[in-house]
Amino acid sequence: LEESAVERARGSISSLVEIIPDKANLINPQGQISQVRSRDLAEGDLILIKPGERVPVDGSVLEGLSSLDTSSITGESLPRDVAPGDPVLAGFLNRQASLKVEVSRPLEFSAASRILAAIGDARSRKTRTERLATTLARVYTPSVVALAVIIALLPPLSGWGGFEMWLYRALVFLVASCPCALLISIPLGVFAGIGAASGKGILIKGGDVLEKLPKVRTVFLDKTGTVTTGRFHLAGVFPSEGFSEGSLLELAVTAERDSNHPLAETVRSGWGRRPLPELPISTIERPGLGIEAETARNKILAGNQRFMLENGIEARDPKSPGTVIHVAENGRYAGYLVVADTVKEEASKAVSELRAFGVDRILLLSGDLEGPTTDVANRLSLDGAFWGLLPEEKVALVEEEQGAGPERKINIFAGDGLNDAPVIARADVGISMGKVGSDITVDNADVVIMNDSLLGLPEVLRIARKTRAVIWQNILLALGVKAAVLILGAFGVASLWEAVFADVGVTLLAVINSSRILRWSRKQKAAA
Repeated sequence: LEESAVERARGSISSLVEIIPDKANLINPQGQISQVRSRDLAEGDLILIKPGERVPVDGSVLEGLSSLDTSSITGESLPRDVAPGDPVLAGFLNRQASLKVEVSRPLEFSAASRILAAIGDARSRKTRTERLATTLARVYTPSVVALAVIIALLPPLSGWGGFEMWLYRALVFLVASCPCALLISIPLGVFAGIGAASGKGILIKGGDVLEKLPKVRTVFLDKTGTVTTGRFHLAGVFPSEGFSEGSLLELAVTAERDSNHPLAETVRSGWGRRPLPELPISTIERPGLGIEAETARNKILAGNQRFMLENGIEARDPKSPGTVIHVAENGRYAGYLVVADTVKEEASKAVSELRAFGVDRILLLSGDLEGPTTDVANRLSLDGAFWGLLPEEKVALVEEEQGAGPERKINIFAGDGLNDAPVIARADVGISMGKVGSDITVDNADVVIMNDSLLGLPEVLRIARKTRAVIWQNILLALGVKAAVLILGAFGVASLWEAVFADVGVTLLAVINSSRILRWSRKQKAAA
């Protein structure tokens, strides 16, 4: 039964190894296809993924359109459509058409391999309860052996009955005192909790993390890519007097035509499929300010309000919830464009569920401007927002909130970008959004949510609380039954078979109880 419970807990984890194919279809420079071992693929290799095959390594789609089953890695039940440029991870199942994929990293550095390595490390990261039980066992074992010797020798030597009777009672006491149930049930409960989370696309990197999570009272959320999708769209075009929406947008697209800035790409997308305006003769990008472009007819400025003021142009301050791009032509203010991010659909529900779990404060941290940051915080009814932050300033805020001494508060920080790595490492529990998170962010995190859904935050708290409840049930069951049989055995009331039940029987009950975490997790997933 114990082995069965361990295998069930390990099943959803070890399945990561089984879903990665041993062979891959390598496309050589001449376009010929040959089968090679997945482990021999290198960055830059081209491979073909046929319908019904799994992706052998991480990469990005070069050619083809298809639908992928990502449930083995992300826990998502719905298939994901992919097109050229989209990333794919080892273990994804190709459902429809063939895809040509460029390898982005070898198998040993793939997301699936990193998950397995992290889970291996997680098994060595013990909870405080687990460490305490192990420490006590070192004292407990010689103590109960000494007590058994005293029970066997002291009473008969003192004339309180025969030696044979007290030896039997000492043996009952010794068998009943075996700490197996206590030592096995705690790590098994932790491993079942980690396995239940991995089945939902959540990687928890240690039992110590599971122990902290139920005590969390403050949650810090990064804005872009965590609370929002990170995909910008053109939310509005607001021309000044003498300009139309079309002429303002044309000026902005002309200035941003060759820029690689994400906002520039958003501005160009607003132009649609129309032919692009004339190519500027020269462009000068001013980091942190904007861009200056010259055409045969005019000089165009596109950037923030500070950029306008530096060039002697009075620009309106619209206090827009999005990012504002001001535009001027030949020293004349032409108007502004608003580029906005989209709040994730599940964000509001995730915030409500976090509050239901007893989280006192939910705060939004961002390096963005005040307008977009406070707009997102107000829409989700968060307890506060901080904007314009550098990575070290985020760390300082988290440390300040933690406090010290007996009043110390346990907190979570959830983020995705490379700049979030320091604060993820500093928080009590650092959580990374694994799909879009950078490698260093994922490596520093205590928890990785592979499907990037904010609902993973309350879900990981739910799993941690269920795991804690089951572990304490196991502890109380083991201590209660053993204490009763130890006392009864010392006085000759309990027999040897009852002592065996106090050891082996309670151990089996603890194993079965720990398996409930996995059954509960599967029922929840099926209901969802």
